[in-house]
Amino acid sequence: MPADIPAEKRRIKSFVLRQGRLSKAQQNALDAMWPSYGLELEDKLLDLTELFGRDAPTIVEIGFGMGTSLAAMAEAHPENNYIGIEVHRPGVGALLKLVQEKGLTNVRVFNDDAVEVLNKQIPKDSLSAVYLFFPDPWHKKKHKKRRILQAEFAQTIAQHLKPGGHFHMATDWEDYAEQMMEVMSAAPDYSNTAGEGQFTPRPDYRPLTKFEQRGHKLGHGVWDLIFERKT
Repeated sequence: MPADIPAEKRRIKSFVLRQGRLSKAQQNALDAMWPSYGLELEDKLLDLTELFGRDAPTIVEIGFGMGTSLAAMAEAHPENNYIGIEVHRPGVGALLKLVQEKGLTNVRVFNDDAVEVLNKQIPKDSLSAVYLFFPDPWHKKKHKKRRILQAEFAQTIAQHLKPGGHFHMATDWEDYAEQMMEVMSAAPDYSNTAGEGQFTPRPDYRPLTKFEQRGHKLGHGVWDLIFERKT
């Protein structure tokens, strides 16, 4: 009989690594900025005050893509600390390029699996908010189990939010929005800030992406959900 496979190996990943080529600008930004802004995955909890050199609200964005929204939020809200987690290296390079261009000091970056980062490095009850904007919808029926937002993931997020902290999700797939609402409404540690079963209008702090603007013109919907960790 084969040896038991560790739980970490058994877990269904919500992503497939499709490592595209980094542009020269992305590689240059990685080379220049990673030593100061990049975080290597370790099996020890971060001291967030020490990491940022100050005690400020800390927000995690999971799967920040090319980093446009994260950089915009960090620039618009210098009072917050931001940790971005992204598995695709070109996206990490793109974010660090924006960090460099904008002179941001309130951003740190992981190029790793969000679940591992949360479980190994983020202290419990430490985050003011977690953002999950436009995660991979895995729209084929046979792939839906790969969607990152499942009951266990929602529970993991709750453990790392401060009481009263927010978990903000957004998707442009109605089917995924309905699943998000179902999962989050059943999660015992949360309450829906918009009211039971209700989606919320896009808050001003979430930037409107070019992709989203194009979708609006074509009549495509976007659904935001903001759930608060119960105190």
